[in-house]
Amino acid sequence: MLKFIKNHMESITGIEIYPLISLLIFFTFFVILFWWVFTAKKEYIQKVSNLPLEDNIKSL
Repeated sequence: MLKFIKNHMESITGIEIYPLISLLIFFTFFVILFWWVFTAKKEYIQKVSNLPLEDNIKSL
């Protein structure tokens, strides 16, 4: 089964670009995420981190 898939994938022209595109999307996402974490306002981080500890949460 694996040999069939490998042979089939090798027959597709231009398929070698897809792993590179996936890596680029993955890397870009985490760079943006790290940038957001380091530039987020401290007040917002504090407010969001205290949400699970608040007593006045409305019940569903």
